Amino acid sequence: MSVLIKDGWIVTQNSKREILRGDVFIEDGRIVEIGKIRTEADFVLNAKDKIVMPGLINAHTHVGMSDLRGLADDVPLDDFLQRMWKLEENRGREEIYQGAKLGIEEMLLTGTTSFVDMYYYEDAVAKASKELGIRAYLGWAVVDEELTTQEGSPLQNAENFIREYRGEELIVPLIAPHAVYSCSEETLLKAKDIAERYRTIITMHIAETRREVYDHRKKYGMRPVEWLEKIDFLNEKLLGVHLVWLTLHEVKILASHGVKASHNPTSNMKLGNGGSMPLVEMLQNDVTITLGTDSTVSNNNLDMFEVMKIAAILHKNERWDPSVTTAQMILDFATINAAKAIGLNAGSIEEGKLADIIVVNPRPNGLPLRKDTIVSNIVYALNGLNVEHTIVNGRLVASEGKIVKD
Repeated sequence: MSVLIKDGWIVTQNSKREILRGDVFIEDGRIVEIGKIRTEADFVLNAKDKIVMPGLINAHTHVGMSDLRGLADDVPLDDFLQRMWKLEENRGREEIYQGAKLGIEEMLLTGTTSFVDMYYYEDAVAKASKELGIRAYLGWAVVDEELTTQEGSPLQNAENFIREYRGEELIVPLIAPHAVYSCSEETLLKAKDIAERYRTIITMHIAETRREVYDHRKKYGMRPVEWLEKIDFLNEKLLGVHLVWLTLHEVKILASHGVKASHNPTSNMKLGNGGSMPLVEMLQNDVTITLGTDSTVSNNNLDMFEVMKIAAILHKNERWDPSVTTAQMILDFATINAAKAIGLNAGSIEEGKLADIIVVNPRPNGLPLRKDTIVSNIVYALNGLNVEHTIVNGRLVASEGKIVKD
């Protein structure tokens, strides 16, 4: 199947960060040509006076929880987790499948083309992802067996899931140990072994709250990142999530092992975690930064445009310096950085890349389309409701506020 996107403002996100006026030709799931194109296509999208840009990549979700939105608002993380674990005791594959459908539809309609997930019964999330056509990196959640609400062994469940779904076109299975307070050294190292044997990435919550860090130091005599290095868990395949309560020494440890970071500012602020990821120091040490929404229970929506804006303004305010983040930097986090972190040949509009593209209509906001302000307006002025069309793997999956059915 071929798709031609006509006459748009193309925010390429290529190495030169070029912004072009023209067309994008897609065939067999990949971007074939960019420019003034006269080739006919099976399907044509008119992008005149609209923005054509890479689809956004949500680097941390629990999408199967989307039907629980609003059930644990305005409480600290410890109370939040207790409520969630109690609710999850009675949740099975059908509830998670239905929750995942809600969340995936929201992501597609608001411009997310790929997401990284952490939850149990990820086979139910995979089913919803395949039906709706999103690109999904699905991490089966692992905790110590005495803590789990899953049937059977979490580690074995994760391995079985990876074995069953590896090789799928849009589903990438991985393993997701929950956190240092829910996974022992033995569990973590077994999870790492599974990831190495199947060549998957690992995603894990790390240093989300002050209490997590202080309790861990009291128990082990060192902070979580220091301990993870000591047990030889850190590596370039790890996507660490939150990373709020870090010292500069820990930042340097993460950098030395090539660990990638998923920044979830909206969730962190809503849960009152205090402080924020030490973004400036992480950038100074060349840590690859991505962005995530977290779940709809701790954030309440899955709109990556909102996350981009909050990520930008949070650090400006906290550092008393509006220059510490730029719109281009933030857009990089949500596109090419995230693609790099998960090993995805996307995140920019270039020939040969996977065709994960969105078309955004700035007209409802009254925005002028100018080359010198377009990136700033994407980050600071637009939101997911401005997304008009979403293309994943060369297929139109959402258009004009509706999911496109086969």
